[in-house]
Amino acid sequence: MAANPYWTDARLATQQPSIRALTLPSPALSTAVESLGTRAGLRRRDLAIPSWVVFCMIMLATFAVCLTVTMRTHAGMWAAEKKHEQVSADVEKIRGDNASLKQRVERLRSDPRAIEATARERMNMVRPNEIVVPLD
Repeated sequence: MAANPYWTDARLATQQPSIRALTLPSPALSTAVESLGTRAGLRRRDLAIPSWVVFCMIMLATFAVCLTVTMRTHAGMWAAEKKHEQVSADVEKIRGDNASLKQRVERLRSDPRAIEATARERMNMVRPNEIVVPLD
């Protein structure tokens, strides 16, 4: 409503003459204001941001969000791949250990020399005709 000349004129007409004289702009200021436009127009020009700047800001923000999501996804995938490799290596090691234990069990079940060696090692057993000499 500040740009409405009828409202401004009606307001000025209802004021007292001494106040009206104080509120009227001086001739020097009126030429500067006329060349630049009204105060509301000046405020609008000061705050106006070109539309291409707003568009570029939106595009930059969208790009940043997409880049962040992509980087986090790649980091998560890289961590999952490393963990998968580690678990796969552990599984292969355990399979190798299981295979060697199966061979040892089969050897202990079928080979009498392996049975005798294990009995001597773990249970300190000897044959009836052997003599044990303890060494300290």
